[in-house]
Parts: sequence; C-alpha cells; structure tokens
Amino acid sequence: MILTPIPRPQLAAALDRFAAQLDDRDGHAAFVRIRMTSSERATGDVAERHRRQALKLAEHFGMPVHPPGTRPGFNWDGAALDVDTEAYVILHEIAHFVLAPPERRRLVDFGLGPGPDTRERAAAESAAVIPLLGREADEAEASLLGILWEASLGQPALASFLDQNWLEGLERSAALHFTQVFARLQRRGLTPLGLPPDLLGRNAASGDDVGPVWPSSRRAKPVPAGGRS
Repeated sequence: MILTPIPRPQLAAALDRFAAQLDDRDGHAAFVRIRMTSSERATGDVAERHRRQALKLAEHFGMPVHPPGTRPGFNWDGAALDVDTEAYVILHEIAHFVLAPPERRRLVDFGLGPGPDTRERAAAESAAVIPLLGREADEAEASLLGILWEASLGQPALASFLDQNWLEGLERSAALHFTQVFARLQRRGLTPLGLPPDLLGRNAASGDDVGPVWPSSRRAKPVPAGGRS
C-alpha cells in the first residue's frame, strides 16, 4: 500500500526528481532499468507467465516450494515457499531466502515477524529473532533485490517500486535511502546484474526463463520505504 499516493499525471515528474538526486552511477543505472518497466500489475496469462518465471528463480536458488493448493499459514514456513501468490511476492520471498543466513532460513517468515500476508501471525511473531531496526534493514534489501529481479525479468518492477514506498520522502531522503540499500546489495555481490549469471541470456519469450539485464555502470498494509511487502 502506497503511503503517499502520487497522482498519475505527476508521476513522471516525481520520477525525474528522484533520478536527479541519484549521484551513484550504478544506482542510477538500476533505477533507469526499473523505470523502464510498467507501473501497473500484470493480469491474466501475463501474470501467470511472470509467476512461472519467479518459480524458475526459486528453483535456481534451491528454495523448496509447496505443491499448489497447500495454503500454508506463511509465505515461507521455514521449510518451503507458498506458490499460490503473485510473482512479485514470490520474488520478494526469494530475496529474503538469498539474504538470510542458514539459521534464519529454518524460521517462519525468516525470523522477521509476520508480513502482510501471514495468516498465523502469533506464530510468526513468536519466531521473530531480529530487532525492529534490523527487520527494517533486511526488508529494504529484500524489497530492492526483488524489484531489481522484476526489472531484469521485464516484469512490472515500477509497480513494486511505488507500492513498496521507495518514493516516500522524495524531497528528503528517498534517493539517499535507495543509494544506500543498493550499495549494501552491491557489497554482497547481488548487483548490478540482479540475476545469477547462468540464468542470463535465455529466451524469456518461453515464459519460463529470464531476459536481459542492464549493464553495469512491501501489499496489504502501509509499510515504510522498502518495507515488508
């Protein structure tokens, strides 16, 4: 849910102002690639194709998935991923999986407490092991990493960028926050490509694999910039 909605006629100008404040070359290039995507969620067959792409990435990272129709109480229950959700949610959870150390991969919701889609909220809260500030940092990194993957896959990354409140504080700290989180991902070797090299260059038209990426140079309730989604 967008904390401060931007009217569509004003969106282009807001994105221009954000881009002008990005003084890091690689971060600016990443944002340009995000901006090239749609600001509207996919529907129908396109949405399903995007979901299959996301599940292909989960397979690449060795992330177990539940059979369709399982309906677990969590997007991630410490053992497997709920696949009956949108592509951008799946990519966000994969990002958490990649970022989490092995001990937190065994915890529901990665030990971060309940997310917006968590049904068994008390169980998720009792499994939380990360302090609030740590949760916010982890959520920001997972948010941006998932968005970078969406951009690389040609999915509507800009829709997630807006929904997950990366423009919140546009006139204050939004661009700096983006740059700082992007830099943390770079230090972990997760950008600028945004996708594993062995998945690059395949034919995305099949609906199962990924497309090209740019060269080097949070759903149900309000969340902070880059927050739980």
